[in-house]
Amino acid sequence: MEGGIGRRSLGRGAALGAAAAAATVAGGSGAARAAGGDLSRQDPVEVVVELGTSDGRQAFEPRQLRFETGRLYRLVQRNRSPHPHYFTSEGLAASVWTRKAQVVQRRDGHAETLAEFKGAIREIEVYPGHEAEWRFVPVATGRFADLRCDIRAEDGKTHAEHGMRGEIVIA
Repeated sequence: MEGGIGRRSLGRGAALGAAAAAATVAGGSGAARAAGGDLSRQDPVEVVVELGTSDGRQAFEPRQLRFETGRLYRLVQRNRSPHPHYFTSEGLAASVWTRKAQVVQRRDGHAETLAEFKGAIREIEVYPGHEAEWRFVPVATGRFADLRCDIRAEDGKTHAEHGMRGEIVIA
């Protein structure tokens, strides 16, 4: 049942958000109207986040990500750093319906999908020089200061302890 929210159990807040998203569709938001009322047919809004920097600094750029309920997003996670990085946020994971996540490789300026995953996503690891895409629809609002990378550096501290933390806002 791809496209159905019934694929996973939603908590009370997420269920209320799903109802709000459905109400938005019924009320005719711009995104829903453009997709003929079908959230799965929306054109995704692309949001790009850089995981680390080419000089090895541990950071998410931008540090704050903003989303709206009821819209389809394509969150592109690019790792141009020399280290692998996690993109972890329990708050985001609990507040979205995932359409799919995929591993993408760029060749000659074109994106090639190497693998696709469906179902609930909790954490994505992106290796140096690669990128991943996560397509989702937020179904609950919230502000989550739990975005982090928990990979351990050579000094034993996590990348989050070195400053690789961020915030996610869903309105």
